[in-house]
Amino acid sequence: MFRGKAIILVGARQVGKTTLYNEILKQRKEKVLRLNMDETEVREIFNNPSLGDLQRLIADNRIIMIDEAQRATDIGLTLKRIQDNFPDRQLLVTGSSSLDLRTKINEPMTGRKWEYTLYPISTSEILHSQGLLYVNQTLENRLIYGSYPDVLNYALDAKETLMNLAGTYLYKDILEIESVRKPALIEKLLVALALQVGSEVSYNELAQTIGSDSKTVEKYIDLLEKCFIIFRLQAFSRNLRNELKKSRKIYFYDNGIRNAILQNFTPLALRNDTGPLWENFFISERIKANHYTGRYAHSYFWRTRSGQEIDYIEESDGVFSAFELKWNPKKASTSLPKSFLETYPIAATSVVTPDNFLDYLTIEI
Repeated sequence: MFRGKAIILVGARQVGKTTLYNEILKQRKEKVLRLNMDETEVREIFNNPSLGDLQRLIADNRIIMIDEAQRATDIGLTLKRIQDNFPDRQLLVTGSSSLDLRTKINEPMTGRKWEYTLYPISTSEILHSQGLLYVNQTLENRLIYGSYPDVLNYALDAKETLMNLAGTYLYKDILEIESVRKPALIEKLLVALALQVGSEVSYNELAQTIGSDSKTVEKYIDLLEKCFIIFRLQAFSRNLRNELKKSRKIYFYDNGIRNAILQNFTPLALRNDTGPLWENFFISERIKANHYTGRYAHSYFWRTRSGQEIDYIEESDGVFSAFELKWNPKKASTSLPKSFLETYPIAATSVVTPDNFLDYLTIEI
């Protein structure tokens, strides 16, 4: 705070960005101006305001908090003007998607911002807040209902909360883009992706499934990723001739959203997709842990044409960590393919189960 740069917090809707800022502001004594770009009147004020308008708007407020900044036109230029003309003020900005926020902000705000991403509640946060026993007792619940704040805080209403979120609310920003004319295609695409978690994804096959073309599928997947609903893992390939090179897998940032899209909250004992749920859970949690600790790593999966595979790989500083993900601890002795281990510099190999998953997800807070 007050180090001459705007603080920008991005993430999916309802992950707690505004709540986090409000908690921080409770500890401050400065006067705060709160602006929500979801409100039409506020957006109109921010539509190319004059310097005089900004002076009258900001007045004697020391902190300017702007919610849902991606909704405002030319928000990057307006933030730059505030930053340049009111250097003693602190800008706090949230965006529910990087859809336009990053492209609108990056160039005007170069060297003028700190940017952070907030995800649904991480395993480490739950551990430090509720303790080890609670983390272990609620693991199955989180595989089914995920870890959005309202889902954890109001467990009895988890289904209703998730069904509301998994409707158009999470990708509201996408639907307002002029080029997205068929929202029904997005819904069909999300169902198809939810059914293929943990499997390799073909844009051509997805296009046939939803009745579209591969370019549209790729564009919508890119938009959904920028809204922090899904993320892609590319196939890793460097040396071995029979490695798959152009393949990809797609995961959801939150298991609960994935299950809500399928309208399936059946207990694990009655499901046939427990393996993919475990895979989605661990990889998304690992990405949170890496991000929050500032550990920079490229994430992949690995597979050869002959069927050898590794569920999850991280490359950091030129060496690799390889993970096999097994829901059943009895399969924890699974060995990793020798061809990979002999070809690449390996820092660690791990078989991750519910018995040891905390070793790879917990961070100091």
